[in-house]
Amino acid sequence: MGRAISASIVGRQVAVPERKKLWTALRPPSAIRWMSGKVPRRISAFSILLPSFCSKMFLRPSLLHSFPGHSCAPEMTPSVETPPMVDTPLHWLTISELSQRIRQGSLSPVALTEHLLARLEALDGATHAFKLVTRERALAQAQAAELALYTGQEIGPLHGIPYAAKDLFDVKGLPTTAGATFMETNIAAADATVIRCLRQEGMVLLGKTHTVQFAYGGVGINHHHGTPHNPWHREPHAPGGSSSGSGVAVAAGLVPMALGSDTGGSVRIPAALCGTVGLKTTVGQISRTGVFPLSATLDSVGPLTRSVEDAALVYQALRGSDPADPSTHNRPPQDVLRSLKDGVRGLRLAFAETIFWDGVDTEIAAAVRACGDVLRGLGAQVESLPFPEAAEAQEVNPRGLIVAAESYALHQEGLEANFAQYDPIIAYRMRQGQHVSAAEYLRATRGLVPLRLKVEATLRQVDALLVPTTMIPPLPIAEIDAAPDTYSARNLQYLRNTLIGNVLNLCAVSLPCGVTRQGLPIGLMIYGKPWSEEMVLRVGYAFEQATDWHRRTPDLAWAT
Repeated sequence: MGRAISASIVGRQVAVPERKKLWTALRPPSAIRWMSGKVPRRISAFSILLPSFCSKMFLRPSLLHSFPGHSCAPEMTPSVETPPMVDTPLHWLTISELSQRIRQGSLSPVALTEHLLARLEALDGATHAFKLVTRERALAQAQAAELALYTGQEIGPLHGIPYAAKDLFDVKGLPTTAGATFMETNIAAADATVIRCLRQEGMVLLGKTHTVQFAYGGVGINHHHGTPHNPWHREPHAPGGSSSGSGVAVAAGLVPMALGSDTGGSVRIPAALCGTVGLKTTVGQISRTGVFPLSATLDSVGPLTRSVEDAALVYQALRGSDPADPSTHNRPPQDVLRSLKDGVRGLRLAFAETIFWDGVDTEIAAAVRACGDVLRGLGAQVESLPFPEAAEAQEVNPRGLIVAAESYALHQEGLEANFAQYDPIIAYRMRQGQHVSAAEYLRATRGLVPLRLKVEATLRQVDALLVPTTMIPPLPIAEIDAAPDTYSARNLQYLRNTLIGNVLNLCAVSLPCGVTRQGLPIGLMIYGKPWSEEMVLRVGYAFEQATDWHRRTPDLAWAT
């Protein structure tokens, strides 16, 4: 440490005898103002530090260590190996690519945040993904992330990366409306556990995204706050729900990641219809504390991202037990990112041959079947497997009985006090729970246990199942919303294949695998046993690396 280190600072050389003096020698006027208590608008550190110097000296790829029984930090230290794409605009880069640039010193968290805020301002009037933009808060978080880099603090692969959260997640000081206008005064007193975890990882929250009212719908329509616009078509088409704004925000390049919740497909359906990746986690893997509930039995939390690797990065940061959420489990650490790149050679994969395929759009069916050829080419065994448990899942949960009963119990007083402010379709669906008897509810929930055990036994034959994420592609909103019966029919079609996974508590990832003749995205869903997120991510990553569907982006000329 006694030898001098030479660093180029705006054309002049500065000798630094030891690392502890590096910060003093390199700090620009903006950093001096920061240290004096006056927060500058941005720091220009990355125009000063040489990228190679940064990567060798103090931008070391390490992570926070998790506390025993705590879910706020990953257990492993993943490597981010994806090379940055030189000619790709920042807003289309993945988290992995952005992270590498940040860690090398060629990209500033503040510059990235400002870029995405400018894009959001230019496009969100048309895409309508965001309910609330937290510009000043985001810039402050980006400045803090930049300062951490500047002072040589240990960082992880999510550090300095902007994201958005579905408007079900509590953010201290902000309203959590859950898609309802009469909830504007519901100001969060504390962050949701996952929001706190991502803040500790150095991520930058740009705002909250629109959702179907109270997260109860698979189409993505919100008649009160407005429906996000699927960016793949000039005319309004279904974005998928209920995490509609999150799906649109990622697909339109407004953020590289957005949080969603999934009770019957609410992460995977928007992912499929908007051409992004969506991870549905096993209930108990990620804390739900501070997330507005729909169904205590089926609710789960997961990210929507631009790539499977990005979903793995976020999942590894969020998984773990939370004392405030008794449903979470303190399971052994998983090095998800290491197993991610193990490939699929020798794995046993199967098309689940049951109702998953009944009535599926022919273009979707053909695209998903073609995925089997890709995976066979990578060395996997791909066969067919009878899976009658899918139909049994519908039998144990007829007409969505469990969600109807649990949502009505939660909203009974609200429906009486604010009925006119509930979306009529949402209110109707919740009120179906009023007619569910205690005996019916207990029969359904108790029936889950033996059925889930049966499924786990069946899935010992294979490593993962392959099915279409949705039966139908994104349809025009005007067609879906023409009449209540039409909406109900289309909603059930979007939900059918995904809700089965919630009832069985399977984990799943949906990723793009093709487009229709109209150029609208098609989703492949990979189902795995409970607690086997590393396997579905591994299979998804292998498929993704062999194709380029996740690299395709919508033409947003209509939005400008």
